[in-house]
Amino acid sequence: MAKRIDVHGLTAYYGAHKAIEDITMHVEPTSVTAFIGPSGCGKSTLLRTLNRMHEVTPGGRVEGKVLLDNEDLYGPEVDPVAVRRTVGMVFQRPNPFPTMSIYDNVAAGLRLNGIRYRKSELDDIVERNLRGANLWHEVKDRLNRPGSGLSGGQQQRLCIARAIAVEPEVLLMDEPCSALDPISTLAIEDLIDKLKTRYTIVIVTHNMQQAARVSDRTAFFNLPAVGRPGRLIEVDATEKIFSNPSVPDTEDYISGRFG
Repeated sequence: MAKRIDVHGLTAYYGAHKAIEDITMHVEPTSVTAFIGPSGCGKSTLLRTLNRMHEVTPGGRVEGKVLLDNEDLYGPEVDPVAVRRTVGMVFQRPNPFPTMSIYDNVAAGLRLNGIRYRKSELDDIVERNLRGANLWHEVKDRLNRPGSGLSGGQQQRLCIARAIAVEPEVLLMDEPCSALDPISTLAIEDLIDKLKTRYTIVIVTHNMQQAARVSDRTAFFNLPAVGRPGRLIEVDATEKIFSNPSVPDTEDYISGRFG
């Protein structure tokens, strides 16, 4: 079941460098929230704090809270690996496991969980999630071929199938279309629209048109100056952000006057 995310006073560091500062916002369940803003303002850093990927980076640490349906993901008893199963992530460039078949890519997360499935159960799960990623009909006759042999857009949908196979409640996407052609981008955007009925989705994008097309809410981030930490400037319904933002900096960015 999709879950709500609440971020309270979040500050993230890389060593001594403060990347983002004092972020407070919420993300609604079964919706798409887009993070927009100029390069270097901390959008991807914030995204990675939502499933504890940030701390995998040397020197990465956070202050503040990230709550998933009121459970503090940074609580002392919380297992970061369990967090990453609950909050899945799709990266900027498609990253199927190169030595694995299409089938094994989808099944990889399930096998890592240590649960033993019968072959028929695994077959059903793989098919269901490839269908969920709108990929089944394109690959059903070559499931044993390497995932790396697919086109870029197909590889990204394979990575989405792999992410949703472990049944997360949240799906994070870090510029999932930046390396794709327009047709593949449209396929991913259509998929995001279908997936939001089951998941809470957060997407980082530099494409203003994409944010306007796919998201229900949009959060705009900016840097007060070079070398300063990124801050959340405004978050609201996407239609309002793009038609009547409350903060002049948001309007300037969306209209192309800076950034």
